[in-house]
Amino acid sequence: MEFNITTPALLFSAISLWMLAFTNRFLAVANLVRQFVALYAEKREEGIYRQLHNFRIRLSLIKYTQLFGVLSFLFCVVCMLFIFTGLTAIAEALFAASLLALTASLALSLAEVLLSIGALKLELEKTEALHGSGGKR
Repeated sequence: MEFNITTPALLFSAISLWMLAFTNRFLAVANLVRQFVALYAEKREEGIYRQLHNFRIRLSLIKYTQLFGVLSFLFCVVCMLFIFTGLTAIAEALFAASLLALTASLALSLAEVLLSIGALKLELEKTEALHGSGGKR
């Protein structure tokens, strides 16, 4: 396989879209946190507290997802600089590091999505309890 400037450039659009998606995800969770904090100030319910705890973990995961996304992007940029200077071996190592950082970002994203599903389950349990069914599935 030939390694040239187009190889790391292929990741640019993917990483950019990834970062945009997680910035939007962060903003959505931040708005939910504000709503739940206000709700918890009104009525101190265990379910609301559990949601706030869930949000804290999710925000941490989103932070690290974005951190690894930025590292991946940075490694791609530096990789391209090394390609321009003719230091292909270093460029290839940086490209590999970029792929590893992107993989870490994707894995953290999966963990955050699974926690998000857990948060939705908490809300559904609360609704079921209010309705009287109380059944967990």
